[in-house]
Amino acid sequence: MSQPPTAAPLTVVSVSAEVAPWSKVGGLADVASALPVALAERGHRVLGVAPRHAAYDDAWDTGLTARFGLFGQRHEVRFFHARVDGVDRVFVDHPAIRRGGVYGTDQGGYADNLLRFALLSRAALVAPALLPGFSLPTDGADTVFLAHDWHAGLVPLYLAARYRHHGLLSRARSILVVHNLAHQGRYAPGVLPGLDLEARWRSVLDMDGHVNVLKGGIAAADRVATVSPRYAHEITTPEHGFGLDPILRMRGPVPDGIRNGLDTRSWDPATDPHLPANFSADDLSGKAACKAALQQELGLPVDPTAPLVGCVGRLDAQKGIDVLLPVLPWLRDQGAQVVVLGSGSPLLQDALRRVNGDRVRVRIGFDGPLSRRITAASDLFVVPSRFEPCGLTQIQAMRYGAVPVVAGTGGLFDTVPPYDPVHQQGHGFRAWPGSAESLRHAFGDALYTWRHWPDSFAGLRDRGMRHDWSWNLPAAAWEQAMTAALDAPAWA
Repeated sequence: MSQPPTAAPLTVVSVSAEVAPWSKVGGLADVASALPVALAERGHRVLGVAPRHAAYDDAWDTGLTARFGLFGQRHEVRFFHARVDGVDRVFVDHPAIRRGGVYGTDQGGYADNLLRFALLSRAALVAPALLPGFSLPTDGADTVFLAHDWHAGLVPLYLAARYRHHGLLSRARSILVVHNLAHQGRYAPGVLPGLDLEARWRSVLDMDGHVNVLKGGIAAADRVATVSPRYAHEITTPEHGFGLDPILRMRGPVPDGIRNGLDTRSWDPATDPHLPANFSADDLSGKAACKAALQQELGLPVDPTAPLVGCVGRLDAQKGIDVLLPVLPWLRDQGAQVVVLGSGSPLLQDALRRVNGDRVRVRIGFDGPLSRRITAASDLFVVPSRFEPCGLTQIQAMRYGAVPVVAGTGGLFDTVPPYDPVHQQGHGFRAWPGSAESLRHAFGDALYTWRHWPDSFAGLRDRGMRHDWSWNLPAAAWEQAMTAALDAPAWA
């Protein structure tokens, strides 16, 4: 259930490179989908702007266009519109954008991604005024642009350079939302003239002689936010700042750290149509059926006494799959069954294929329904990331009754308080990031609790399932951050 707003109604424009269900590569798409809906349910006017990567049947051509001068040419973009769950969704159409892929192909990113996302950023700033019935105030009063990651990092820059000081959107504010600081949009300095910015604004994009779009967005935004409190602190340190920690420290007391929520209507084990049996915290019989069904589906022994460990996600160094690999033989020897689903690094894919067999099952690729069946069937769910801005898979796991074993970093630290056997508190088990030995010890504690303290393990599972993982509390925190941005003088 939605909660009433704690702030006066705002006009919120959320700008992202992907948004589920229309386009999805990672968790950004889920946030860009769910956060606007949560804000709309609280009484705010919300516009979500994203690229039109392909033809979407539910988005109609408005007939509206806008023209921008970028990279020596005049570019015309078209606007497609859909209204879903109280949110106006606008999709920006241009031949450079409409290629099917969000960021590129299997061979790498598109060479003209800077043009593609500059078009998105420029279009997002004019879309609210163009959209029929949206009635954006001419000076942008009570209007906040949420620019997600570097792909929308030019929104704060263009707002400050081209709209605010020319009387348009003079009272609007921007918040740069960092989902993953490792991806920054770095380019050679020769691209600067093509961005249609005056020289003083071009310098904001400079970092060590190169263009850094995320750095420019952080510098120009009225406020900076990240997707968990722990990550908000971590990115101000050299270890996790990826070279941007000095400017983030300069922006104190921001960045805000606001934990992502979960779309608990979609992720509900009691109603999920992808599961062979539904269940809830009050009746776990369906979870046992899900476990047996997955064991049978993947050719594992159907054994309710064997702890089943799930792992779903990208196969890359950030996600710590290489940390998990040396622990897999030990888990197998302990009698556990392990199921891994994901795709990514060819080296990690090959390494996982080599351990596939016996009590370990590896599936390469992305399969949404299978990911839900794995989550529902698992007794334990591992997220061994080296760093994790927020993470959703551990939240999904707890919602579906799987006890998480995670690295103590970023949003994993915030969402998985460690098991306290004395006071019977906590949601899961933590390991040191990047340490296979620590991960093995965390699994040792988890398996010992599973086998010898079943009531304590049941308590862990129950607390995770009953916790409020919805967008209610995060949406209220976003209201506070946006109101603070509007109440303060423009940063740039």
